[in-house]
This record gives sequence, structure tokens and C-alpha cells, in this order.
Amino acid sequence: MNNLPQEKIGQNILVKLAMLVIILAGIRAASEILVPFLLASFLAIVLNPLVTLLMRRGMRRTFAITLVITVIFIVVLLLIAVLASSASDFSETYPQIRTMLEQKLAVVQHFAARFHINISTDALAARLDPNVVMDMATSLLKQLSGAMTNVLLLILTVVFMLFEVRHLPYKMRNAMVNPQIRIAGLHKALKGVTHYLALKTLVSLLTGVAVWLSLLMLGVKFALFWGVVAFILNFIPNIGPIIAGIPPFIQALVLNNIYDAMLVAALFSAIHMLIGNMLEPKMMGRGLGLSTLVVFLSLIFWGWLLGPIGMLLSVPLTSVTKILMETTPGGSRLAIMLGNGRPGSRAR
Repeated sequence: MNNLPQEKIGQNILVKLAMLVIILAGIRAASEILVPFLLASFLAIVLNPLVTLLMRRGMRRTFAITLVITVIFIVVLLLIAVLASSASDFSETYPQIRTMLEQKLAVVQHFAARFHINISTDALAARLDPNVVMDMATSLLKQLSGAMTNVLLLILTVVFMLFEVRHLPYKMRNAMVNPQIRIAGLHKALKGVTHYLALKTLVSLLTGVAVWLSLLMLGVKFALFWGVVAFILNFIPNIGPIIAGIPPFIQALVLNNIYDAMLVAALFSAIHMLIGNMLEPKMMGRGLGLSTLVVFLSLIFWGWLLGPIGMLLSVPLTSVTKILMETTPGGSRLAIMLGNGRPGSRAR
């Protein structure tokens, strides 16, 4: 008799796990549709406070949304112009980069020969070919732009979301079984994500400007491009700032000298320490109440599930999942496991 409840519990767990696998497989299969929708949703969450601020200044909602979307569209066009200009400059300086790379590799080969290590400069040049790096960067940009294949459709989705957001509380109250708890959880999730994304955007902008000006003072080529890359990759927790510093370091090592390369590495480390480890935690406060391990694992999970955009939005997606779990009896215990383990550490 005692084994019967245990068997039912085991069967329920297996059924729930099977349902979870099916849901995740469906999400991954529909990622081409879900990723633009998620991107538009988080853009609307970030832009809605700006629209609200303009409305408080006496501007009507239609004009406020039009102004905000126009500014964002201009910023996107400027980013595209920067990338196009950097690609053009790279194609012009590629022969010089190739020649200097071969000279650096010849020095490495001569140094390795002293220790009886045979290194093929042709093989190293093929692996470290800047053209290959450029192709990899182009491929990554294509994956990132996959969520923005139709920029006009994305912008229209954001516009309609901004118009619809004022009707959301009324619809939620009439659609949910227990509206007070659900709306409170949704409001908490949106408030936490808005706070995080707004401050993260500001911190990423400061990081990008600092990288751009630092590389510009050092005379490193494509300084503005690397600043834009640092701005984008700063949204990826833990590993984003590290990845952003590797290409400028290699470029300074090839085009400049080892001293400039070490200065680039030191500057990236200093920027990450000052902005990422000192300024950002003070601005974020208690943050979203997620443990460091959960943040890193969420980066891997959402990146696998949704691609590069999932990595950029890994922290907000995990935070929303955690807060919504807190409003359900079965998910509250799992939400505790996602937290940072300190009393009163939940996002506010």
C-alpha cells in the first residue's frame, strides 16, 4: 500500500519532465518566431518609461511614442553605418594586416626553434587569418540580425506594444483566475526587468564610450567599432566583457606592438573593474536576486534555446521566470533555488 503513493509521485515527476522536454523542444523549434517577439517585448519594456516620462511633460502618447521610436531608429541606423564603415576600412587595410601578421609569426617561429619546436607559419597564418575572423564576425552578426530580419515589423510590434501597455492591467484582471496575485507578480517582474535593462543599457553605454575613447587615445584602429562591440557584449553577463577585449588585444598585438597590446589588456581590465565590478553593483543595488551560478547557467541555457539573442536576454528571462514561479505554489520552492540565498535579496 505504501508503494502506491510513491509510484504515483514518480509517475507525476516523469510526466512533468516529459512535458518540460516537449515544451523546450517546441520553443527551440519556434525560435525564429519567438526571438523577434521577445526582443520586441524587452524593447517595449525599456522604452515604456521614456514614453511615460514624455507624457508627464504634457506630450500626448502618440507623439511620445513617435519621438522615442524615431530616436531609436536613428541610433540603429548609426550603428549599421559604423559597422559598414569598419568593414570597408578592414577590407582596405587587410593586405597590411596580412603582411604584419606574417612578420609576427616569423618571429614566433624563430623563437620556438630555440626550444626545438617546429611551427608552420603557413598553418598559423591560416588559423589566425584576419579574413577568417571577419567571416566569423559576419556570421555572428547575421545570427544576431536574424531576429531583426524585418526591422520594420519589429518596430511596428514595439509600437503596438507601447500603445497596448496601458490596457494590459484591465485585460489581466478579467482574464486571470486569481488576478490580484498574478498581477502583483507580473508587476514585480516588469518592474525588476525594467530597472535591470535600463541600468544595464546605461552601464553598457558607459563601457562602450570608455572603450572607444581609450582605444582612440592609444591609436588602435577601428576604435569606434570595438566600442560598439563592447556595448553590445556587455549585456552578456560574466563572459561578455572578456570576449569584447580579446579582438582589440590581438589586433594591437599584430598592428602595433606588445606594449600597446598590454596597455589594451590593462585598459579593458580597468574599465571592467571600475564600471563592471564597482559602479554597476552600486547602481543595480540588490539586482534581480539571482545567484552567480544561476546567471552563468542561464547564459548557457538561453543561448542554447534561443541563440545569441537568448544570451543577451538571459538574465531578464531568468528573472521573469523566477518571479512568476514565486506566484505559484509548486514553483515557489524552485524559485528559492534560483535566488542568491540571502535574506531579503529578492528583486524589488
